[in-house]
Amino acid sequence: MRAAWLRAAAPVAVLALTLTACGGTNGAAGTAGPAGAAARPNAAAAAPAADTGPAAPSRGGALGPGRSGTGRYREDAGKVTYEVAAQKVRVGTEAEAQKMVQDPKDANGLVPATAYVKFTNRGPSVVTGLPRVANGTEIYADGQRGGLLLGSPANLPGCEDPLDIDDWAVGRSHVICQTYMIPRGARSLEVRWGDDDAADPLIWRFGPTG
Repeated sequence: MRAAWLRAAAPVAVLALTLTACGGTNGAAGTAGPAGAAARPNAAAAAPAADTGPAAPSRGGALGPGRSGTGRYREDAGKVTYEVAAQKVRVGTEAEAQKMVQDPKDANGLVPATAYVKFTNRGPSVVTGLPRVANGTEIYADGQRGGLLLGSPANLPGCEDPLDIDDWAVGRSHVICQTYMIPRGARSLEVRWGDDDAADPLIWRFGPTG
């Protein structure tokens, strides 16, 4: 697994990626975790949920990894209803994080966390043009939102590039990933998804990162 992750991350090391501050007051991922905490390399926050058959969709609130909820997101053609399921979070190493930003110092104490989220178009219409639904995905570490990594790799195994998704038909599913920088050694992770004006986002809780 570690070798595969490094091969996927290496091509983006030369790109001009930008780490944006998203919550917190010092750095891209907010407050760091407990002093002395260290993440094991390439630790997975949680494995995909076992396939136990279709899950009953729910709206808002907390869900187990891999369980689905529903919500609406505004695309170019208007509001579209999606069934959404955060399958897993893949956590990398501090060394990998330093290769993903222009200045390695910006990633001191941080690791990349990639959320794998499955979206199913439930209508009422085909999504034409670039789908925006993945923009509603956020990762929180120990209660604080991480720093979104703009231009993060879309070609990680199991992730689809939104640029390659054309005419997303009703009933079709795609797995779209988002990568955030989070403090190394975070005790808990949450993947949250919702529209910009969602008062009750969908939340999936995962375990320790290391």
